[in-house]
Amino acid sequence: MSLGCPEIFPYYSKLKHEALCNFRPYSCPYAGSECAVVGDIPFLVTHLRDDHKVDMHSGCTFNHRYVKSNPQEVENATWMLTVFHCFGQYFCLHFEAFQLGVAPVYMAFLRFMGDEIEARNYSYSLEVGGNGRKLIWEGTPRSIRDSHRKVRDSHDGLIIQRNMALFFSGGDRKELKLRVTGRIWKEQQNPEGGACIPNLCS
Repeated sequence: MSLGCPEIFPYYSKLKHEALCNFRPYSCPYAGSECAVVGDIPFLVTHLRDDHKVDMHSGCTFNHRYVKSNPQEVENATWMLTVFHCFGQYFCLHFEAFQLGVAPVYMAFLRFMGDEIEARNYSYSLEVGGNGRKLIWEGTPRSIRDSHRKVRDSHDGLIIQRNMALFFSGGDRKELKLRVTGRIWKEQQNPEGGACIPNLCS
């Protein structure tokens, strides 16, 4: 168990170190407002559940539906957050609508509730489809050390253009009904070759 940073610094370099220290508290990953709450992961999980009323799920696979009655309205900050508990860790699934240049898009991505190095131990896939077509995204979750905006602006996730999203929704193209499925798995190092082997969650 870690009891914090063991380093000792002169007062004039303390602030600089604290800004980059691996033991610094994490910021709340809630994207709907600029939440100033900071803390360790167990504290933030409780905060997300109790204060932001975020949906919490256990398991390494998920199947979510996103429904919007007027998909012509795409404003920045139209978003949803769900937290998953998997492999003893917590992951944040973000889904939002925003303008990419002049084009309205929907984006889904996963963030790991921990540091960047630990995040590299996991992979995830997201899939959306309908009418005989599908889009699949596979990647490594980003740490919540990277802000929601930084991940979104780097386009590190599944991006669905509005026309394609409406096509996947079927019907009269007047209502968004997207089904996003996904899974999270842990990468295992192969001791002989050094390659990663997916360790699928059962």
